Amino acid sequence: MTGHARPLAISSLAVAATLLAACTSSRPAPIHHDPAVPALRLVAFDDCADLLQGLRAAARESVGPYGLPSDPGIVFPATGGVAEDAAGGSRALSKNSPTAPGPSTPQEPDHSGTNTQEAGVDEPDLVKTDGRRVVTVTRATLRVVDTASRTVTGTLSLGVDGGQANLLVAGDHALVVSAGPTTGTDTDPNGAPQFGTDTDRNGAPQFVKPETTDPWRVAVPATRLTRLTLVDLTGPPRVLARYTIDGSFVDARQVGGTVRVAVRSSPRLPFRLDGEGSDGQRIADNRRVIDAAPLRQWLPSYTVDVAGRQTTGRVDCHAVSRPDTYSGASLLTLLSFDLANSTLGNGDPTSLVADGDTVYATATSMYVASDNRWRPPVTPGGRAESAMDQQTTVYKFDIAGTARPRFVAGGKVPGWLLNRYAMSEWGGKLRVASTNGQSRLGQTTMTESSVYILDGALRQVGHVGGLGRGERVYAVRFVGPTGYVVTFRQTDPLYVVDLREPTAPRLTGELTINGYSSYLHPAGDGRLIGVGQDGTDGGSATGLQVSLFDVGDPAHPSRISRYALPGGYSRAESDPHAFLYWPATGTVVVPIWSPTGNEATGGAVTLRLSGTTINAAGTVSAPRGEQILRTLMIGNTLWAVTDTKVAAFDAGTLTQLAEL
Repeated sequence: MTGHARPLAISSLAVAATLLAACTSSRPAPIHHDPAVPALRLVAFDDCADLLQGLRAAARESVGPYGLPSDPGIVFPATGGVAEDAAGGSRALSKNSPTAPGPSTPQEPDHSGTNTQEAGVDEPDLVKTDGRRVVTVTRATLRVVDTASRTVTGTLSLGVDGGQANLLVAGDHALVVSAGPTTGTDTDPNGAPQFGTDTDRNGAPQFVKPETTDPWRVAVPATRLTRLTLVDLTGPPRVLARYTIDGSFVDARQVGGTVRVAVRSSPRLPFRLDGEGSDGQRIADNRRVIDAAPLRQWLPSYTVDVAGRQTTGRVDCHAVSRPDTYSGASLLTLLSFDLANSTLGNGDPTSLVADGDTVYATATSMYVASDNRWRPPVTPGGRAESAMDQQTTVYKFDIAGTARPRFVAGGKVPGWLLNRYAMSEWGGKLRVASTNGQSRLGQTTMTESSVYILDGALRQVGHVGGLGRGERVYAVRFVGPTGYVVTFRQTDPLYVVDLREPTAPRLTGELTINGYSSYLHPAGDGRLIGVGQDGTDGGSATGLQVSLFDVGDPAHPSRISRYALPGGYSRAESDPHAFLYWPATGTVVVPIWSPTGNEATGGAVTLRLSGTTINAAGTVSAPRGEQILRTLMIGNTLWAVTDTKVAAFDAGTLTQLAEL
């Protein structure tokens, strides 16, 4: 990725800071009251006919004049509020954590890995290493680098379409997750709407156009596909199998050699494209479309390709369940694959009539959450939805072992989540940090953030509220029984929350400084590293800052050291996978972007954490026009990955050793 996009991001930060600075500066004390939201039940359909009847009924209720709220290609007005640019949180660093030193053998030197949220639970990323080799996937090409000889030993063109591919690796097998080609077209080659009947892969009609006295234009919405490619790494990389399924990739997690993949799909329904007629007439027409749609237009289909031999299938209607209430606009499908196999099966899919956009997992549980911020702000009946109506739905699955995920519980919390780091399981309880009260209609409303504690059945048992009133969450980090929450408006309050007693959590300390942290990382010995933006007293962002916090005394958190890069930015602010902490030497590495005249300069800065200080030790540069995307530590070598190159540096002197 080039450095040309950053000025827009810096502008977004400035806009966000300006909007936040307009709020009142008073900071009320946290409160401890919020109505609990009941847990959810999941119910199986009686049979396929019952499933179709339920989907049609739910879709009829939720459809609007321009289709269902989750239809691909339907764009709703911006919801206003502050720019959604921050990410946060991390996880406790342990001996077996992917960013801690790996096991040392003569063949595998100590090495870092993907900076994941939970130890032992890997996440898809564009680079993986076992210490002996580095595997990358950029620009639709997989490359394998031998770390001993510092040479590229193999490349493989993946031929994927759209979006960034990511990797998961187990042994000598890599699973590449990418966006596949889009099926179905909304327009012809000249951009005009396509009409008529869509067909499935075998050429059969996908829908029957409902009868209507007035002709109107229809189009089948384009369907986003998710593609999984299994690659053998024992020699020159080669494709073993491909799996393609209808739906957008949400996220994936890997425990041992078992990978769980979450995909969200929408029904392929030919709703009206023209703007003629009243909203009521358009809704009536769209309901006729729903009444005529067969079940196959809701159920995702998949294709498995092994050595050119294709098999096709569709999610079994008996593998679909529903919560008490649902919209019929989305299906969330979980797939399971064993990377020890040399092929990909059907994924053993299981589906919910539900939405999902945020995934968090431990070694035994997977949580899928949806806060519906992307839904339209007005219901089909015309009622403006209140910001206080916003709730996040969370579904919990048992993923212990290798069997199909088993639904355990569903629950809700008020508000919306920053990202996956807003969820954390500890002692059988799920902690969730959310922001509630932000307007979805482009109008400023009071906000506040909270931490909720849910039991194993996802019933609320404890709550701390009133954090950062008039602000929103910028970073979340849970470390054992303690939660750290950063909110921002003009300055950065870092809240420390004691969660040892789930039914009586309490705020223990607060630190206010200029700017904010959008990513937090533990550094041991009561230390916490924050990556974010420095700021003025008025809340305007002024450039990258990496802070070292002392949180050993939960009642008196303090910042004891920092590094600043005026006008700069780090990819690690919004992408935790770009952050590297190597505790063996106290080394922190973050990619940086900084303006130089009219050009952007990309590279990475190496910081040394020693006692109570964090200081710059040096920088490495990226090729002109590129940015460093990831860094890895393997033995005494620092590896850096860009879109087109992999480079090796001496970790002590930062002298370049090789560029591939």
